[in-house]
Amino acid sequence: MNKEKSLATENILGYAVTGLPREQCLDRIETWLNNDAQQKTFLCANPHSLVQAVGDPLFQQALHDADLVTPDGTGIVLASKILGGAIRERITGSDIFWGLSDRLNEAGGKSYFFLGASEETLAKIKTKLATDYPEIIFAGFYSPPYKPEFSEDDSKRMIEAVNRAKPDVLWIGMTAPKQEKWLNQHLDELDVGFIGAIGAVFDFYVGNVKRSHPFFQKIGLEWLPRLLQEPRRLFKRNFVSSPLFLLLVLKQKIFG
Repeated sequence: MNKEKSLATENILGYAVTGLPREQCLDRIETWLNNDAQQKTFLCANPHSLVQAVGDPLFQQALHDADLVTPDGTGIVLASKILGGAIRERITGSDIFWGLSDRLNEAGGKSYFFLGASEETLAKIKTKLATDYPEIIFAGFYSPPYKPEFSEDDSKRMIEAVNRAKPDVLWIGMTAPKQEKWLNQHLDELDVGFIGAIGAVFDFYVGNVKRSHPFFQKIGLEWLPRLLQEPRRLFKRNFVSSPLFLLLVLKQKIFG
């Protein structure tokens, strides 16, 4: 494991989840973008995704290989407390996207490419980014076909679109674990310094899906209004994956 990574992480079900607060995560990403010639990747970990990883070696490998994995969910914070860790702050894909965009807009000169979502959503992102962050260069976007798995030709077109644009930052907005697995499988083919897989943040950013009120985010119940908005999609995540995750954490606590 990378020494820099290991010094600031906690073992949550065998995965190195960062214990750094939000601002220090952003400091690290900025340093990577400005000073590091090596490619770096950012993923989010939440109870649902870590339960999904059970029995999925490709997803497991993607989580292990990421340079920064943030605690995206109150369940991860709770797991840290149970395991005697020090994580007390959930850090979502939205936190990283908005926080980094604020910083890069102030500094100027960096470029973004967006991979995922529909062309309509991506066009909205382009328009909104120009207003919100005029000093960030919009390098381009690509809407991949909507299917469970991409063919070799699909992936080739996606990679070519990204590499033609030569962005500083690639944001991937697809469902988990598809986005994480695709990124990890094609990382060596992507000519980008920093890549973040941020899922639904594309939809949050343009308002296709509303984030819960800050009150619910603060008290750890952001999932509740979203469950009421999308009960069919989120029922399993909250009432199947979350209890399973807690059981796995208790098993780690007891048996190590």
